[in-house]
Amino acid sequence: MAPPLITAPPAESPVGYRQLVSGNRDFRYLWFGQIVSLLGDWFNLIASAALITLLTGSGLAVGGLFVVRMLAPFVVSPIAGVLADRYDRRRLLIVTDIARAVTVLGFLLVRRAEDVWLLYTLTAIQLAFSGVFFPTRNAILPDVVSQRELGAANALSSATWSVMLAVGAALGGLVAGGWGLYPAFVIDSLTFVVSAWLIAQVGAETRGQIEAAGAALSQALRQYVDGLSYLWRRPDILIIVASKGAMGLAVSGAFEVIQVSLAEQVFVIGEGGSTSLGILYMTAGVGTGLGPIAARWLTGDRLRPLRFALPAGFVIAAGGLLTIAPLASFPLVLVGGLLRAVGTGINWVMATQLLLLLVPNQFRGRVFATEFALFTLATAAGAGGMGFLLDRTDLGIEGSLRLLALLSLLAAGLWLAWLALGSYRDHPLADERTGSG
Repeated sequence: MAPPLITAPPAESPVGYRQLVSGNRDFRYLWFGQIVSLLGDWFNLIASAALITLLTGSGLAVGGLFVVRMLAPFVVSPIAGVLADRYDRRRLLIVTDIARAVTVLGFLLVRRAEDVWLLYTLTAIQLAFSGVFFPTRNAILPDVVSQRELGAANALSSATWSVMLAVGAALGGLVAGGWGLYPAFVIDSLTFVVSAWLIAQVGAETRGQIEAAGAALSQALRQYVDGLSYLWRRPDILIIVASKGAMGLAVSGAFEVIQVSLAEQVFVIGEGGSTSLGILYMTAGVGTGLGPIAARWLTGDRLRPLRFALPAGFVIAAGGLLTIAPLASFPLVLVGGLLRAVGTGINWVMATQLLLLLVPNQFRGRVFATEFALFTLATAAGAGGMGFLLDRTDLGIEGSLRLLALLSLLAAGLWLAWLALGSYRDHPLADERTGSG
């Protein structure tokens, strides 16, 4: 028998962002930890991409970096979801922060083209720990906030990701372009330590609801399969889980590689284009922050509008890609990048909010881990495929951008076709929460 969905929330108005931060101590520390950790993450990404470009000059090698960044979390996702549903989620976050702080110091050893394998290896280790961290952090959110606070907490967390993308990428580009690449890795390590200390201040009970007895790998895998069975019984949830993966394949992964090529080959500012790359990421941060805020103003926490926001995100992202494609000027590229990021931000935040509202606690960690696994695998495929297209075909940056726009529009069409089937009405809470008949 399929487990029941969570009960409907009380008919109370949701809290505001200021009230949430000032009134909920546990969320406040969790949020501060996110701010500090993300700052270092973007320093690391900018420095890693610029370092590979500087050492190899290969688009395929840069694509390989993003493939590694995506595949490592995918590999650990089965055990990550089980850990998040078994153990104290706060402690898991602390452990993974400390482990990443140690790992990223190894990037200081990468000095020659022959050392790029070490950068890939350390990136894989770092992102494997991130593969545990991010699903656990998504799963912990309803543990530290009330149902009334959940929408604001998710939107604020996502907006923070975007703001820190803008700030961290800009600062990372300035540090890498002005001081050199290696100080960014030291800063990244220190931010993980500070993040771990902040998360340690969270006092809420954050333990999952499945039994920890039987720690064998086979038992953990069986519990992960139970989570997959839940998704199979809930196709409406499964299609939401797949949404980020579709965006990762059609837009996000491939565009990561294109951004590096734009900075290194077309609009070069700073060492290895690191400053222009930082500006591109900064613009993306602004877009991914503005998009979800505007979308949430229109959708609220109502299920049906949240679902229709997802194909809208794909259409907006396609418009941004087509704006960039002519490569007419750096400002126009930034405008297109802003639009693309608005679309991907809407997709990310609205999909997460739907899952937070619909998935019961005992499956939450495994569902988010599966979602993250699909996203990382699809994004890796997009990044690797784009690296191949740029190095081995005549498609070029302009043609590649138009191809991505076409894929994004195709994904939007498939989503609209799914919604037209009305399968989401199989969920009794859908009518209850949206007020639809």
